[in-house]
Amino acid sequence: MASDDAPVSGPDLTAGVPAADIAEGGTLLGHADGEAVVLARCDGRLYAVGASCPHYGGPLAEGLVVDGTIRCPWHHAAFRLDGGDLERPPALQGLACWQVEERDGRARVVGPRASGARPARASTAHPASVVIVGGGAAGAAAVITLREEGYTGPITLVSAERSVPVDRPNLSKDYLAGNAPEEWIPLRPESWYAEQGVTLHLGRRATALDTAARRVQLDDGTAIGYDALLLATGADPVRLPLGDGAPVHYLRTLADSRAIIQAAERGGRAVVLGASFIGLEVAASLRTRGLDVTVVAPESQPLERVLGAELGRFVRELHEAHGVRFRLGRTAASVAEGSVRLDDGSTLPAELVVAGVGVRPNLALAEAAGLALDRGVVVDERLETSAPGVYAAGDAARWPDPYTGQAIRVEHWVVAERMARTAARNILGADERFAAVPFFWSAHYDVSINYVGHAERPDRVEVDGDPRAHDCTVRYHEGGRVAAVATIGRDRAALEAEAAMERELRQVGAGRAA
Repeated sequence: MASDDAPVSGPDLTAGVPAADIAEGGTLLGHADGEAVVLARCDGRLYAVGASCPHYGGPLAEGLVVDGTIRCPWHHAAFRLDGGDLERPPALQGLACWQVEERDGRARVVGPRASGARPARASTAHPASVVIVGGGAAGAAAVITLREEGYTGPITLVSAERSVPVDRPNLSKDYLAGNAPEEWIPLRPESWYAEQGVTLHLGRRATALDTAARRVQLDDGTAIGYDALLLATGADPVRLPLGDGAPVHYLRTLADSRAIIQAAERGGRAVVLGASFIGLEVAASLRTRGLDVTVVAPESQPLERVLGAELGRFVRELHEAHGVRFRLGRTAASVAEGSVRLDDGSTLPAELVVAGVGVRPNLALAEAAGLALDRGVVVDERLETSAPGVYAAGDAARWPDPYTGQAIRVEHWVVAERMARTAARNILGADERFAAVPFFWSAHYDVSINYVGHAERPDRVEVDGDPRAHDCTVRYHEGGRVAAVATIGRDRAALEAEAAMERELRQVGAGRAA
C-alpha cells in the first residue's frame, strides 16, 4: 500500500532548534540528513521519529502525542515514541527514529539513526506451529505480528482468496476509482511471505477443524496440524435473492474489484444496490470513472442508522452534488442484462450492477467444529475461543465489550488488525486483554468521515459544526455516555475523542480489577 514520504521542510534539526519551541504534547516538523523528521515532546522528554505514517503517508506532525505515542491524524495508527515501534494498526510497521540531545536551551537531532524495527524477542511461549485460517486484515496482521514478536516456528496461512492479503478498504476507494495503482494493494508482496518462512495455501478453503487432534482439513484434501490456530475467516457479502444467474457484482476480494473495474471501463450506466458504506464508496468510485450512477436502497436516508439523520442527509446531498441519483425506499425485484426492475415495477437501465447490502460472518468452519457461537465466534477477553489453543479475530469474532461486558462483533478493517495483533501475542503467551476503541473511516470523493467508538443504539445524537462545510463533530450518546464520535474535517478532534475513550476504558478496567 502507499506510504509516500513526507516532504522535507522546516528547520534542519541536526543544527538544533530552541527546545522551548516544542511544548508538552507538541510537535515540530523538520528534517535530518535529508529525511523528514518530527520532534515531539511527551512527559517532558523530546523524541524524533519519521514524519510520514507508513500506512498512507499521513502527516504525523499534525497528529496527537499522548501516552508515549504519536498517532496518525488520518487513520489513527499509533507508534511508540521511544523506539518507533508500531503500537497499533492500520500501519503494519514502525517508524525510523533518531536520538535527541537537549543542551543549553536547544534541541538537536543526533545519530545514530535507529531502524524503527523491534529486534526479535524471545516469547514466553513458543507453539510448535501456528496455522491462520483467513487471508484478510486479521490474517495478515497476525503473520506480521508473530514474526515481529520473534516467533521463528512454522506459520501456515490458508486463504480462500487467490491473492496474498490485500488492502481491502482500497478496493472500494482509490483503487476502484482508478487513483491507486495495483502495486499499492498487497499488504506484503508474496516474496515477503517466502522470506519469512510462511507457507501459503491460496485459493484454498478450510473445510474441517478437529480441535481434539489439532488438525485442519483443506478442500484439496490437505491436512495441516497445528499447535495454535487463529480463525480469521471474516465475512462474506450478503447475496440478494435475485437468482443464481443474475448479472450482479459483489465486492469483497481483489478479483471482485478487478471485475467491476473491467466492466466500468466499458462505461455506461451503473446501478448500486444498497446505500451501505461499501455501496456508497462504490458509487463515488464509479462516478469518478465517469459512469452514470443510481443508488437503490430501502432506507429513507443513507447511513441514517449508523451516522444519524443529519450526517446521513449530508452524505446523500454530497453524492447528489456529484451526479448520483437515489431511489430510496425501493429494492430490486429482479436484475437482467441491461436493466434492473424495482419492487414498484419501474425499470432502471444498467450496464453494470453492484450490490453492497452488508456482510455475514463466515462461521461454517467454527460451527462444524463445535465452537461456541453467538452470531459470531465467541471469544474471551484474550480472544481465545471455547477450544483451547484456538483464537479468533476479525469480522467473525464476538468479544466482550470492555464497557458493558456484553458481547459485540464489529466489522471494521482496523479492528480486525488490532484484534489479530492481540491474538498473535496471546498465542505467544502475552496474556493481553483486548480492549481497543473501534475505529473506521469512509471516503466519499474528497470527504473522509472518521468514526471512533461503538454505538449500536444511540439515544441522542449531538451535532457540533456543519457537515456541509466539511467541518463537524457528531457525538453519539448511549447509556449516559458518549459511546461514539464521528468527524468531518476535524482529524485532531477524532484522535482526542479516541484518547478520551481509551482513558475511560482504563478506568473501567481498573475498577473491575479492584
